[in-house]
Amino acid sequence: MTVKELKPTQVWQIFDKITQVPRPSGKLEKIREWLVNFAKEHGLEYKVDQVGNVAMFRPAAPGMENVPGIVLQGHMDMVAEKGAGSNHNFDTDPIETIVEGEWVRANNTTLGADDGMGLAIALAAITDPDLKAGPLEALATVDEETGLTGASNIKADMLQGKYLLNLDSEDDGVITIGCAGGLVTLAKWNYKEEKAPAGLNWFCLSLSHLHGGHSGTDINIGYANATKLIARLLCSLRRKADYKLAQIDAGNLHNAIAHAAHAIVGVKPEDKETLSVVLNEFIAEVKNEYKHTELNMEIGCESVVEPATIIDDDTARRVITAAFVAPNGVYSMSKEIEGLVETSTNLASVKMRPGCKLVIEAFSRSAVESRKYELVNQIAGIFDLAGADEIIHEGGYQGWEPRQDSHILHIAIDQWEALYGVKPKVEAIHAGLECGLFLQAAPHMDMISYGPTLQDVHSPQERCHIPAVQKGWDFTIAIIKAVAAGK
Repeated sequence: MTVKELKPTQVWQIFDKITQVPRPSGKLEKIREWLVNFAKEHGLEYKVDQVGNVAMFRPAAPGMENVPGIVLQGHMDMVAEKGAGSNHNFDTDPIETIVEGEWVRANNTTLGADDGMGLAIALAAITDPDLKAGPLEALATVDEETGLTGASNIKADMLQGKYLLNLDSEDDGVITIGCAGGLVTLAKWNYKEEKAPAGLNWFCLSLSHLHGGHSGTDINIGYANATKLIARLLCSLRRKADYKLAQIDAGNLHNAIAHAAHAIVGVKPEDKETLSVVLNEFIAEVKNEYKHTELNMEIGCESVVEPATIIDDDTARRVITAAFVAPNGVYSMSKEIEGLVETSTNLASVKMRPGCKLVIEAFSRSAVESRKYELVNQIAGIFDLAGADEIIHEGGYQGWEPRQDSHILHIAIDQWEALYGVKPKVEAIHAGLECGLFLQAAPHMDMISYGPTLQDVHSPQERCHIPAVQKGWDFTIAIIKAVAAGK
């Protein structure tokens, strides 16, 4: 069975078309063109704003001109992560979808149901010929995954409704009414490129097949962070033997828990045994620490050819130490909502960049703005002590304050209970949603967020629950009809 044969047919067929269009964050020309063509094919008025957001507008059905408008919103970009051994090119290749029981996944890559499925539901609703409603809008925003660029720059003319349904949550039966704010910290060190000394034995130390996951919603689960672990291994080795660092590459995206890392090091022949001992101790410790969450983790050491150059010792030591001591994971729990992470940080990556630069990236989140900046400044202080040449904060966004008196929330609760016989769970989340930024542009709007069940988003294990898509679709239509009925 293929995804096009799943139900609700109109939603899955649109989702299938979306998966055929490359759309990694920052490279959205193709999906934007597809969205504009979709609007034209269905006779919908549309707008493309200055940052590339696309809005499509369907007028009210006859006699429903005074019904409040509803904006159905999702983001057009996806996190581009692939597993070890995958040759997938996110710039050119379609996502290969696989139906597996009650789930849809991709072939060793992210699926992009975050937020391709939300977009598919919005587009299916706005083109449903049998749906009688007031004015409807489908809004597709850009680069949500890399700093909420589209929402940060949106203007009121792109938000033509009283209510907004953000279709970017990932748990069936849950309505989200608040989220954390976030801020990226980038620290950069200039290093000296030196000729690799002769007479050393060279090895590639690697971590792979870690679980990875969303750096917000999964931060409290206890998954290992490959960026932290490679720094820990290198610091452990430094205490026992001198080595030369030729290369390091850890993690990838700021909003994904790092699932792979490697470093190329050179040791003296007499220190080969020391390296072996340190590595074996590290493997034993880490395997024990993560025995419940990292069942597939692999830690390797392979001989490699001598590199041409190395990173100078002083800079290598300072950067690796900074990565080792910088905080990672849950910083504090909410005092307002039991079980909710209040503040956290994800040590996302260590990268070598052109121009002989080493860069560490960290992404901090908090439901409390002052706590977010406390943590960010603490991290910046560590990098400053480690002699960073430049420290930058970017991609900041504010959280979304919960509103228990929301009218659209109460409509949604009633519709879910009518459909499924139980009340939905109402919560705030430790992740970034665009709603708080929409409220800056259109403070009159009333909004909620929900979506079908997705698991392991931002990782190659991402999958979408098929029955939850049907429920999410029926729920969306029920909300639209309830608003049209004046509820």
